[in-house]
Amino acid sequence: MSQVFPFAAIVAQEEMKLALLIAATDRSIGGVMVFGDRGTGKSTAVRALASLLPAMAVVKGCRFQCDPKNPNPACPDGCGAAKAKRAFVDVPVPVIDLPLGATEDRVVGALDLERALTRGEKGFEPGLLARAHRGFLYIDEVNLLEDHLVDLLLDVAASGENIVEREGLSVRHPARFVLVGSGNPEEGELRPQLLDRFGLSVEVRTPQNLAERIEVLRRRDAFDRDPEAFNRDWLAENRRIGAQIAAARKRIPGVKIADTILELMSRLCMAMGADGLRGELTLMRAARAAAALEGGKAVNKDHVRRVAPIALRHRLRRNPLDESGSTARVERAMAEILGA
Repeated sequence: MSQVFPFAAIVAQEEMKLALLIAATDRSIGGVMVFGDRGTGKSTAVRALASLLPAMAVVKGCRFQCDPKNPNPACPDGCGAAKAKRAFVDVPVPVIDLPLGATEDRVVGALDLERALTRGEKGFEPGLLARAHRGFLYIDEVNLLEDHLVDLLLDVAASGENIVEREGLSVRHPARFVLVGSGNPEEGELRPQLLDRFGLSVEVRTPQNLAERIEVLRRRDAFDRDPEAFNRDWLAENRRIGAQIAAARKRIPGVKIADTILELMSRLCMAMGADGLRGELTLMRAARAAAALEGGKAVNKDHVRRVAPIALRHRLRRNPLDESGSTARVERAMAEILGA
């Protein structure tokens, strides 16, 4: 079994790690978009996060990751009809890569040709969306993804289910996943419609601190030389983070948000001219998740201040009279609305 670099051992990149922890705590936030230089640990962090999450229960033998507590009544594998007769198993949370060159059939699923040719029966071969259900769908260089796949992802992200109508097949199955994308802005912009579907946006840069760069080299070299020993060294800390996420998921329904905090969130979004109300909803959910991760019972201004940049920077309208970057605009608005 291949070894995954432990999440706890990732050096710096605190904003990216916070965004991933928040997305893992509250799946309704809508995923994470990571912009930044190559070789800054973007894909490493995603795979590392999934490895420390608690295993999820699925109906045994189901190719669509059906939840045993709420199986899909129309599951092609018959989970809904035979709920009482099916065994349940625990499996790792899936992290599915969507390659840039993937065909639409590979993504949504298609006719099972082997079954059709050998048995003369129509069957459905699940695609990547089925495999990613209840887990993570990771797209590296998402800004280079072909337009027809972007349109497909927008439909699935909006509805939470994948519908396939082709070659005499009619299949509908849930496809709810945490969408995580990464890309280098220098290689092309991301379509605004897809960018808006990401709940959080993170900017990562190559570390400029000498001590951090040296520590990255040390840890990566230690992992490459003996992955098993390196993971053992970080096992306790990884388990602590996993327990932190599990506890936050249980705690989050009880985290309170006062009307005064909601007012600050709305004023902040208005001051920055954020389009629509999705920014405010994401800011509210992210602040609640951040409070839950810290063990808090209520959201305060510090929580809003921590998550506002990652929740709002990609939702700002372009202002031709303001050449400052989106992060600077968010910080300026926070200073005005939230104070020092």
